[in-house]
Amino acid sequence: MPQRSVAERTTLTRDRVVTTAMTIADVAGLDGLTMRRLAEELGVEAMSLYHHFPNKGAILDGLLERTFAEIEDEVGGFDVDASEDTWQSRLRERILGARRVMLRHSWVPAVLEARATLAPTMARYIDANVGLMRRGGLSHDLIHHSMHALGSRQYGFSQELTLDDPPSASGPEAEQMAALVPHLAAMLKEVVHDDPDSTLGWCDDQTEFEFGLDILLEGIARRHLAGRPAP
Repeated sequence: MPQRSVAERTTLTRDRVVTTAMTIADVAGLDGLTMRRLAEELGVEAMSLYHHFPNKGAILDGLLERTFAEIEDEVGGFDVDASEDTWQSRLRERILGARRVMLRHSWVPAVLEARATLAPTMARYIDANVGLMRRGGLSHDLIHHSMHALGSRQYGFSQELTLDDPPSASGPEAEQMAALVPHLAAMLKEVVHDDPDSTLGWCDDQTEFEFGLDILLEGIARRHLAGRPAP
């Protein structure tokens, strides 16, 4: 690698490192994001990165901070601007905004699962969602249980079914499935459809995500309106 001037080396900043790391992850995934590749993309020696980040884990934490800053921009800020009548729709809009960001950076869920880190922007996102429900009149106890029920769906993603290929509607495979799991086979025979943009290959992921989100929010709202205490 050619020698770089002092002026060129001093242009290396935390922001530039995170921006470049995010670009690499978007293209090559987390496995493709190595300190060596990151340094090469930045045009510096790998050791230069350690002046800003002690290790790759710290860079991943920076990526989480950047992701939730992007969510904040996507949803127009983390204002707590809700009422009894609007908290549900406002929370839904915010979660779907977060999902749009997650779809742009499909590697983020893996980082969230691997890093036990609460980035400042991530904390503010959660705090704002609690604020929306509180403005809607929900008790702290119900909000607490609701956050557990929403789980990762609050961030715009959820664990999907682990079926790699759409099941066959006819032939020996279908007959074997019908004999082993008759109720599942009957359901799949009726509802299976092709969706080339789906991660599963046969379900509309966005529709299923919104269906699950609406079921949860409607259930939370019903419990609140009924004045029922959380379990």
